[in-house]
Order: sequence, then structure tokens, then C-alpha cells
Amino acid sequence: MSSNEIREAFLGYFEQHQHRRVASASLIPANDPTLLFTNAGMVPFKDCFLGTDVRDYNRATSSQRCVRAGGKHNDLDNVGYTARHHTFFEMLGNFSFGDYFKEEAIRFAWDFLTKELGLPAEKLWVTVYKDDQEAEDIWFNKIGIDQTRFSRLGEKDNYWSMGDTGPCGPCSEIFYDHGPEVAGGPPGSPEEDGDRYIEIWNLVFMQFNRLKDGSMEPLPTPSVDTGMGLERIAAVMQNVHSNYEIDLFADLIQSIASILNVSDINNKSLRVIADHIRSTAFLIIDGVVPSNEGRGYVLRRIMRRAIRHGHKLGAKESFFYQVVAALAAKMGDAYPELRSKQSIIEQTILREEEQFARTLDNGMKILENDLEQLSGKVISGETVFKLYDTYGFPVDLTADIARERDLTIDEDGFAQLMAKQKQQSQAAGQFNKDYNDNLAVDTVTEFVGYDQTENNAPIQSLFSSNDAVNTLAQGSEGILITDSTCFYAESGGQAGDKGTVKTANGFAEVSDTQKINNAFALHIKVVSGSLTVGESAEFCVDTAKRTATAKHHSATHLIHAALREILGEHVVQKGSMVDEHRLRFDFSHPEAMTDEQIAMVEKRVNQHIIYNHAVVAEVMSMDAAKTKGAMALFGEKYGDEVRVLTMGDYSTELCGGTHVTRTGDIGPFKIVQEQGIASGVRRVEAVAGMVAVEFIQQQEKVLKRSAKLLKSEPTQLSEKVEQALSRAKELEKQLATMQSKLAANQGAELVNEAVSINGVAVIAKKLQGVEPKALRDLVDQLKNKLGSGVIVLGLEFNDKASLIVGVTSDLTQKIKAGEVIKSLAETVGGKGGGRPDMAQAGGTNPDQLDAAIAQVRTIIESYKLD
Repeated sequence: MSSNEIREAFLGYFEQHQHRRVASASLIPANDPTLLFTNAGMVPFKDCFLGTDVRDYNRATSSQRCVRAGGKHNDLDNVGYTARHHTFFEMLGNFSFGDYFKEEAIRFAWDFLTKELGLPAEKLWVTVYKDDQEAEDIWFNKIGIDQTRFSRLGEKDNYWSMGDTGPCGPCSEIFYDHGPEVAGGPPGSPEEDGDRYIEIWNLVFMQFNRLKDGSMEPLPTPSVDTGMGLERIAAVMQNVHSNYEIDLFADLIQSIASILNVSDINNKSLRVIADHIRSTAFLIIDGVVPSNEGRGYVLRRIMRRAIRHGHKLGAKESFFYQVVAALAAKMGDAYPELRSKQSIIEQTILREEEQFARTLDNGMKILENDLEQLSGKVISGETVFKLYDTYGFPVDLTADIARERDLTIDEDGFAQLMAKQKQQSQAAGQFNKDYNDNLAVDTVTEFVGYDQTENNAPIQSLFSSNDAVNTLAQGSEGILITDSTCFYAESGGQAGDKGTVKTANGFAEVSDTQKINNAFALHIKVVSGSLTVGESAEFCVDTAKRTATAKHHSATHLIHAALREILGEHVVQKGSMVDEHRLRFDFSHPEAMTDEQIAMVEKRVNQHIIYNHAVVAEVMSMDAAKTKGAMALFGEKYGDEVRVLTMGDYSTELCGGTHVTRTGDIGPFKIVQEQGIASGVRRVEAVAGMVAVEFIQQQEKVLKRSAKLLKSEPTQLSEKVEQALSRAKELEKQLATMQSKLAANQGAELVNEAVSINGVAVIAKKLQGVEPKALRDLVDQLKNKLGSGVIVLGLEFNDKASLIVGVTSDLTQKIKAGEVIKSLAETVGGKGGGRPDMAQAGGTNPDQLDAAIAQVRTIIESYKLD
């Protein structure tokens, strides 16, 4: 069976058993900062297991795209060198949210493997958690497995938990036996580390809630989470031992070998590249771009590792981007976005390849500089780690360069720094949230604020410092929750509403509105009287803020459409923020926008504001929204039914925010800034409505004032400024010439002031009227005139101290400029460094320059020069 056939057979089987087929979620977990990537099939359903997300189905099945690279689950360093490690894989899964439990889950798994796929029972091995007698009885008495092909394992192997606290439960795993010709023993045996028995399916039974004290309490609705790696079961069904031999990889590896002109199809570097192009392409599809932090940094490491392996195979030019076409050909039927976004994937990869080529050059410069300071034969672990972590310089390349120079690298020191970083990454990548610390909120709030800014409803609950309370008195701050509200809770980049709450006994101000599970939480401060649970309350939104926010939110939809029209359809929204003051819109684009492009986008948005399109919101199914051409927002989580917002025939997006009624209500629109925030990601900031009017008026005020200062009309200001800058540049040249002459004159005098200290000619002087940039040339002149000696010069500039030390080449083996400057720098309150023949320093205490110059004699006398 092909991998595509296995995937379809799995999903079809569970659909026949009343499971909802759910499309793969994004590799970027929705609204979950505790996790770098979607690394398991259950991640999109996490809130269902926690009971905070209620869906219209309680059985689901999916083939979830997963990435494991960074954080707790980091397979990156093993990829290519083992048969089954990947950064990207597909996880087949079936899930029960309080519906069926152990017996049905076990029966489904066994039935699918033995009947649908036709695997012999004697080739399967089953494990259970050592204390899970219930699961063991089901396997023996209900399924009737051979009891000689069964193991009981401990918590490390057969117990799953979401974190230190929260949902957890025992596992039952099914292994495939590749036969005695492969080394290894069954699970739980001393030989279990061999490759004979390979886990293919894990059944997790979530039945307990682990509390902070370690005690367990039964979950009110036990659930099931199962996972079977598509690549692993494909290897079984295609009768190969390595995942890299299955159909998904074989053609891809052959294409890479052809691109790189490699004849050895079993080369491990080909495996690395084949795996990494999969994770690279799908991460880019889901909105990740290479950067130096977070998810972007992990993507950059994956890409650069693949590129480095290409170089090991002899690649001299960019090649990695060429592999995308082969991937799209192989997986494009299952994932059409590989074809529709092939161009932007290739562009992103090519840009990173070209940048990495420059990084290699920069890394070499850093390494060469550190080698100049090297006193022994070992490159420190700190240097190797700095090159690897900060500059993306591969460790094996550093080691190769070291070997060429008869040096070694401090592998232990590097390993310690890597271990420290890995611990920090694991801490950031785990489910580190205490799920028992959530506010005890089960209210589902109905939002009624699209058409009204006032409503009446009883107070459902009040909280103070995460504790439920019955009353909040005057001066108290807390959270108020009700079953219906006109207050919009922050989401989709739109800030939460502000306003007031009034009851018969009290009055409170609302400073923010946020979502807690399915409830809208109003952050309040009681101004007078008190608020009590059960009281009827009158809720009033700050309409001025809501209106200004709506203008900015509607403007983001227009700017999104305008950017795609002007720059191209590769533009994808990466994030946004809208409030009453401004809007911020992040989008994919490989380079800075030109002034002309910014002006065109601004003009296009204002045109569609003037057209006064009707802004229409409709609720429909996700499939209908896709048919309508609606664009989804990056990182957002959507249900089966979505709200689609259209503005004429110009913009169609999924959006749950509040908006104007017609685009004309937005008013004037003005872009105030465009900048890069990450590799391949740009940010536009803009203002609309009265905020735009105020911004334009302020700009006009500055323009008129500047014109007045230059005795010019505003229309001629640019020409006047150019004239002034040209004159200033000419004056700077004249000043530099005068300072060079002054420095040369002082240099001639300084040679005559040289004194002999410890048998060395020394010039140590504090200068006047010279800029710091002239010091280096002056030192070179003095070194030439002296022939042999040490020069120390200092000066005060802009309330700071500058020092420079020069040592002639015949003395650098005994006196090093870098050593001298460090002592002097401390005296003037600064730091310094440099080469043995030239070093500089700056300091914050220029009043100590005389003391530093006087210190030179003591320093030179301390050297043993005989």
C-alpha cells in the first residue's frame, strides 16, 4: 500500500465508525504559547480533553502534520542517522472526548491493523502500564491476544501526562516485529533497544487529573488519544525496515541525488536533506519564516543543517530551494498548498541560502579574529558555541578548520553550553502550565455586541486574585463574568472593550475584556458601592473607543487586500493589532517596500474608503467560506462555522471582530511606518479616522516650521535641505583636513617627547583638538617615525574618554597592545581590546585620562624585557 492509500484507509475506517474527519491543523499551535510546534496528533484537541472547548462531535480522526525540532521533543540531531527519526511526520489518530474508552479504543486499533491492513497477529506485540489491570484484561479476554507476546511496563514508557499537573493516564502500545534477522528484543527486555520491535501505535487513556501534591483524582469524562506515525506503518506495509525507504522518501531522495549529482543513494546527507525539506516547506506554508528567535530560529537551524549537508555533498551554489518541486510532486495531491505556495516556499529558501553563504563568510571572520588571540592549541567551547548559536556556523565546519591548522576544539566545553541551552529550550517547550490553576469558569458567554453597545444581564461570577467571591466592594479589582455581554473580548488582534458596569448597589469601570475558555472576562474596578453575584447589571461599552477601534480594524482588511494587489499574492497576514489609537499589520514580503509602493497602497485603501462599500458579515460553514475565497488569519483557531466579512468585491476575510457599517465610515487613512521585523516579514503601522487627521495636522505643523527655519516655502523645502546638507558635507571635509594637519603637527612634536622606559621608547600623551577617528592614523605615523616603541594616546571627546595603544612589530611578542589597553580602560571606567599591535578603549570618566597616561610608565616597567 502507498502512504496515501494508508492515510485514506485509516481516516475512512474511523469515519465508518462515527468519527468526524478533521483536517490537519497548523504546525503553529493556536493560542498556545507553551508549545513551539504541533508535535502530536492530540495538540489541536487539547482544549477538548481539558473540557474548555465543546464541539458538536465527541469522536474525531485526523492525519496531523507534526514537527519535532526544538523544545521537549527535539529529534533534529538524530535525523538522517537513524531509521525512524524525523523533524516532520504525519500522525494518524483517533480520539474520544468522553465517549468510548479503553475497550473500544483497543478493539478499533486491533481490528484496523489485523483486518483492514491484514497484519498477522503473530507479528504484533502489546504493552500496557504495569498497574492497568483493566487494559490487560481487555487484551487477554476481549481481544484474545497471545499472552506470550505481551509486556507490562513502568511509568517511563507507558504513562502519559500533559504536564506536571493536569490530565494524565496509562498507555497501551502496539509494536511490530520485524523478525529475528533484525537485532533486538521485545519491549521491557534487556535487548529492547534493538530495531526488531518497533512501536507503531500508542493508545493513551486519559482518566486522571494529577494535582500539585501528586495525588490523582478521576476525570469526570475519561477520554482517548491515539497516535500512529504514518511513516512507520508505511515502512511495515511496504516491507522495508527504514522510514527513508518508503515511497514518500524514495523519489524525493532520488531527486536530491540528481540535483547534487550524487551517485551513492544511501548517503546519510541525502536523508537529512529529504527530511528537512518537508519540515521547511510545511513550516513556511504555516507562516514561519527564518529568524533568530523562537520558531523562526528553529526553522533556520533546520534549513542551515540541510544546506550544510548539501555542501558536504559538493554543492557550490544554492540547491535546497530546487528540492521543493520534487516535494510538491510527491505530496501535492494530499497537500495542495505545496503547489499553490511553491513559489513563496522557493523564494524563502533561496533567500536563506544566499544569506547563509554570507553568514559563512562572517563566521570565518569571527573565527579568524578569535584564532589571532589564541595562545594554545584548543579553540574554546565558548568560541565554538558562539559561532554555532549566534552566527549559525556549523560545529563540524569549525572542527574541520581547526584540523587544517593543527588545532582542536573544546568539545566538552561546547557540549556543556549546548546542554544548558537544551535545558532552557525544554523548559520553554513543555506544557508548563498548571491546568489546575485555571479560573473555575464553565460559563459560555454569548456575545451580543455586534449590533449594540449596551445590554442587561445578571452577574454570573466574580473573581478576586483567581478566587471566586460573592461580592466585590468599593476599591476592589477583579474579574466579572456573565452569560451575555456587549463587550468584545480581545482576539484576532483586536483589543478588548472598555466601559462601565452599573447595578442597583454599585458602579464599576471596565479596563479590559479577555477570554477565559468560552467566557468573556471583564476586568473591573469597583468605583462605588459593591457588585454581587446574581445581581442584574447594566453593561455599557465605551463607544468612542469601540468606534475608533472598528475604523482601524476595518482598515486592516483593506490594507491586506491592497498589499496583495500591489505587491503580489505571496503576501500573507502574519499578525495584527488594532485599538483606538492605531493599527499594526504584519505580512510576508521578502524586501522593504519602496516609497512608491507605500504611496500606492495608501492611495488604494483611501479609494476603497471613498467607494463606501457596504461591510457585510455572514455566518457560514468553513467549506462555504473557502469556496467564497475568504482568507483566514495566521495563528487563529476556527470552528466548523465561521463569520465571513466582505467589503464590496475587494476584501473577503474570516473575522469575528467589530467593524464599521460602510468603508466610508473609516475616514482618512494614513500609513505612518513600514519596517522589517524578521527575515521575510514586514510591518506596516497606520492610523485612520480622527487619529489620521491629527497625525496629518502634526506632520503639516512640522513641515511648515522646518520651512520657516530654512526661509523656504513648504514646496521648496526638499531643495533647501539638499543645499544645506551639501554645505554641511563640504564643511565636514574642511574640518577633517584641518584636524589631519593638526594631528600631523602634534605627531611631529610627540616624536621629540618620546622617553625611554625599561629600554623601550615610549610616547604617552593626552591630546587636544583631535577626534577619536584620527587617532589610529596618528599612531601609525608615530610607529613609522619611532621605528621601535610603544605609543599611548588619549583624548576627551563628547564627555567621554578615548584611548589607543600602538606597539611596533618588533615588540609585540613581549608587549601586547591589548594587555596594556585593558589596564588603562579600567582607569577611565571602560573596556577595551584589539590586536597585539593596536588596541583601543573608551570610558565614561574622561577626568581620569591624566591618571591613565601616568599609569603607562608603571605598566611598561612591569614587563621583563631582557
